[in-house]
Amino acid sequence: MQQAINLIPASSAWMIWRYALFLAVVGLAALSSAAHAQSLADTLETIRPSVVSVGTLRPVKRVGTKSPPIRFMGTGFVVGSGEYVITNAHVLPKDLDRDNDEVLVVFSGRGKQAKPHKVVVVETDAVHDVALLRLEDRRLPALTLSTPGFIREGSEVAFTGFPLGMVLGLYPVTNKTIVSAITPFVMPALSSNLLTPAQIKRLNTPFEVYQLDAIAYPGNSGSPVYHSDSGEVIGIVNSVFVKESKEGVLAKPSAITYAIPVRYILDLLRRAER
Repeated sequence: MQQAINLIPASSAWMIWRYALFLAVVGLAALSSAAHAQSLADTLETIRPSVVSVGTLRPVKRVGTKSPPIRFMGTGFVVGSGEYVITNAHVLPKDLDRDNDEVLVVFSGRGKQAKPHKVVVVETDAVHDVALLRLEDRRLPALTLSTPGFIREGSEVAFTGFPLGMVLGLYPVTNKTIVSAITPFVMPALSSNLLTPAQIKRLNTPFEVYQLDAIAYPGNSGSPVYHSDSGEVIGIVNSVFVKESKEGVLAKPSAITYAIPVRYILDLLRRAER
């Protein structure tokens, strides 16, 4: 046996060893990739119970044939000790039909198991388009908020929400993406004639937002943006308010999404606790 082994040229033995090493590296990379994919799947198990839809509800006995009992407005997520819900300020209804007992609610759960919970508005930040609601009847599982600093461009994140509202029932949808850029809220127009009144107003209070390499729809407004591996929230999706300023010159919406940084959510919570 020893003599047979010695018949293999040294160069061939070296090539065999290199090939075996290559296969080992490829195998480890595949295992690492599978572990990473499973990481987001595991994270979703903790994220989904905290993501809610925001809307209004009227008692069925008060609803006419042409007036649905539920109005879907957008997405939100539970924070704090489980008693607060964060969403975009523009998601909130401009008024409620008090004569027909319409109330502001969030829906927790999925599909036919979704349940409404009455909420009240605690604080709003119109400049950064963030609103804080309080659950009146119970507490729900809460998400962990990240530190106020920006994360690095290129970081992998995900967001979960209800892009189609209640069209297919309340089933949360998750998008995996990266932080493409940290960009100014207001994109300067080519000339002053192209500036809208809203853009001019916001130029007085400039701040930076996350640009994400993903498509979000109006129903995604208020969705949490979080680290794929830990679930820590780094921002809140804004698919309407920011695009109104940054993409006003585009004839069609682009395949990007913006997110308001978590620092403004933390500020709102501090204001509420004073």
